[in-house]
Amino acid sequence: MFANNRPKRKSILIIPLICFTIIVSCASFIGGNYMATKGMFLVRTSPQVESTAEQINDKSKYSALFTVRDKLIEKFDGEIDDNALLEGAIKGMTNSLNDQYTVFMNAGEFDKLMKQSNGSMMGIGVAITPKDNKVTIVSTIKDSPADKAGLIANDIIQKINDVDIFGDEMEKAVSMIAEANNSQIKLTIKRADSDAFDVNVVREEVKIKSVEGSMINSAIGYIRIKTFMNENTTQDFKAIIEELKAQGMKGIVLDLRENPGGLLTEAVGVASQFIPKDKIITYTIDKYDNRNESLSIGGVAEGIPLVVLVNGNSASASEVVTGALRDYGVATTIGQTTFGKGIVQQSIKFDDEIGGLKVTISKYYTPNGENIHKKGITPEVQVTTPVGIDENGYDKNADEQLKVAIQKIEEKIQ
Repeated sequence: MFANNRPKRKSILIIPLICFTIIVSCASFIGGNYMATKGMFLVRTSPQVESTAEQINDKSKYSALFTVRDKLIEKFDGEIDDNALLEGAIKGMTNSLNDQYTVFMNAGEFDKLMKQSNGSMMGIGVAITPKDNKVTIVSTIKDSPADKAGLIANDIIQKINDVDIFGDEMEKAVSMIAEANNSQIKLTIKRADSDAFDVNVVREEVKIKSVEGSMINSAIGYIRIKTFMNENTTQDFKAIIEELKAQGMKGIVLDLRENPGGLLTEAVGVASQFIPKDKIITYTIDKYDNRNESLSIGGVAEGIPLVVLVNGNSASASEVVTGALRDYGVATTIGQTTFGKGIVQQSIKFDDEIGGLKVTISKYYTPNGENIHKKGITPEVQVTTPVGIDENGYDKNADEQLKVAIQKIEEKIQ
């Protein structure tokens, strides 16, 4: 059904489904390897390859699918959208794999995923997650429509245009906001210790700033990377390093807390700033035992004292960076055990408006050969802090993890 002779668009993702970011049509899966490989050619036959070929060629059993479809069209007393039947069947197929990272997306959903990496998108600029069956705001992008409207972390979206919305209806929430185009959207918000109130927001272009930095004092620089799902992350990171070095920076606190992942190219680019050229940053092994290595491209911060802050929401690409910096001994890791996602997804676009597939294709490993899936990376110095960095009420002066990081950097630069 999907065969054709035109090349398919493919990319590699390692992003967990922690939350949805309402940006392009107000949605993307948060929690990335991107364009790390462009497919592969198998040069020898193995039992795994033979088994795969046999399964691909055995299509006879799928005649049952068409038998059921035909009977539904013949008997069902109601309207039938044949395209909806097809999409439901395909999504059911991927859901049956019991892998939350392998999903089929229709053309619109796939387009949103691809556009998320360009650093500038249409939307309202807010990340949401289902919490206690409520649609809860995780964070807002500075100067976005949501930020200008006064929305903050932990706000609960109770209604969209007067329609009740719940935590198990994330796709519905995203679609309702996406369908607003450039018109005004009314959100009913419940904030702690206050009555519900309405906020009107208009979608517009949102600039995604993934990296921010400043000097903590005359010698220590602080750089936070919020996401790797931005093709400008490495470029912006290098620029901030050079800017802070010009201000006298002698050591860096790199904050990867709450960073759900993104693009492998950017994770490799960031880690490369501290690791010599051609050293392995990470490598993957697939079902055919093919190994693919991602090597350091070299950078501008080799030898600079470094501390990395992580927590339970530091995932995927963040763990690629953390694992490499830890294995080469170029950074002290501080905080709490990371999320633990050590598998890789590839995104594949189908032609003819069929949509696309995000499918788990391999496991990734740190330079020392560790796969951290479902285990995470436990920091060398374990510290908790009372309020999360993106939570309402966060006070940098009360950030115990940051305090320890500053102390460790001071020890390194003395």
